Amino acid sequence: MAEFRTTIHLPSITSMLGQAGRPLLEFTLIPLALFWVLFTQVGFDGGLFAALGWSALAIGRRLVQRQKLPTILLITTGLLVVRTAVGLWTGSAFLYFLQPTVQNFVFALALLVTIGLDRPLLAKLADDFCAFPEALSSHPGIRRFFKRVSLLWAVVFLVNGATTIVVLATQTVGNFLVVSTAGSYSVVAMGIVLSLWWFRRSLAGHGVRLRIGAPTAA
Repeated sequence: MAEFRTTIHLPSITSMLGQAGRPLLEFTLIPLALFWVLFTQVGFDGGLFAALGWSALAIGRRLVQRQKLPTILLITTGLLVVRTAVGLWTGSAFLYFLQPTVQNFVFALALLVTIGLDRPLLAKLADDFCAFPEALSSHPGIRRFFKRVSLLWAVVFLVNGATTIVVLATQTVGNFLVVSTAGSYSVVAMGIVLSLWWFRRSLAGHGVRLRIGAPTAA
């Protein structure tokens, strides 16, 4: 049995799911839903402006309230600006959705390139979904973990990119949105489960035990 020398407390499961779910809902699912609603009711351009307008509103609200801009919001909005410009220029839904598909490969490359940094890109993105205490994020074992798990997520993005290209080339826009969203999040969910298992195993190997929820009062 592992001998634990340090115990680190994380927020409750409900709190962590809420913190992780909000960025996913706000930065991905809502823009996608707005695009589909306006696309079917107004047209392609209406869908483009609806998705981009939501992301711009999310950034503007945080700037007005002087809140920190999440890394994932800046990345997704920057990429969405490029997608919207291409969509307006070409009028092609295929090219509009091809870009986020290609971006899977770009993310995979970015994860691999930043492995050599003190804090890889994956570690910075993790801060947007679950704010780890300083005692945990600065632990040498955690730094090594994020370098290694970056390889896993590079594979996740490569698989997502390859499968999405196939669906995009063979399905209508409506079917593509349903099938690609369900498929992508299924692969991502498996990556999360494997990452969490690896995370706990890595910590245990360094004598660190995780406790979920507030520490018990002495």
